[in-house]
Amino acid sequence: MTRILLADDHPLFRLALMQAVRAAAPEAALAEAGTFDEARDALAAQPDTDLVLLDLHMPGSHGLLGLAVLRGEYPATAIAMVSAHDDAATVRRALAHGACGFVSKRCTLDELSAALRTILAGGDYVPAALRPALAAHAGDADDRGLAARLARLSPQQMRVLGLVADGLLNKQIADRLDVQERTIKAHLTAIFERLGVRNRTQAGVLLRSLELADPANVVDA
Repeated sequence: MTRILLADDHPLFRLALMQAVRAAAPEAALAEAGTFDEARDALAAQPDTDLVLLDLHMPGSHGLLGLAVLRGEYPATAIAMVSAHDDAATVRRALAHGACGFVSKRCTLDELSAALRTILAGGDYVPAALRPALAAHAGDADDRGLAARLARLSPQQMRVLGLVADGLLNKQIADRLDVQERTIKAHLTAIFERLGVRNRTQAGVLLRSLELADPANVVDA
C-alpha cells in the first residue's frame, strides 16, 4: 500500500491537499502532521512511508535543515517540497538538499496527479513553468557542498544536529534521546568534523544558512 504523509501547519490547506491526493491516488493511506516534530513522529510510526509532501516553512523545520534531517533519517522516503511560493532559487536549494520535486499549493488536480505519478515512480518533478529557470542555473555550489557534507551524517547525528538547531544544550539533547551526555559530545565531535566546523558557534552559522524566509511573513516597506 502506498503511504503518503502531508506535513503542513495550515489545517485548511492540509484538508484541501488531502482531498486532492485522495482523488489523485485513491488507494493511498494518508497521514497528517502540523509541525516538524509531528512529521518525525509520523515517520517513526510508519517508516515505510513512500512520500512526504513537506512545507519547508512549518514550525520546527528550520527551513532546509528539516528536509536534510528527514532525508538523512529516512533515505528510502521521497520528500517533495510543497509551497505557494514558486521561487526558482528556493526550489533549486531544496532540490540540492534532497527534495525529489516541488508541488505548488496552487496546482490543479491534473498537475498534482502528474506530480504524484512521477514521484511515486521514482522520478523528480517540478512544474513545467519552472523548468527553464531551473535548467538555466545549476544551483549554488555552497548548497551542493553542504548537502554532500550533511549526507555524511548518520541518522542519529542528524537527530542531534536538529536538536542543536532547536537550541538545546548537550544534557538536554541527551535527555531527549535517552542517552548519556558523553555520547552526545562524541556525536558533536563527529558532526563538527564532517561539516567542517570547529564548534557550536560555527555550526550555528552554518545552520542559519539553511533557514528560509517565509514570503508569507514578509511585509513590504
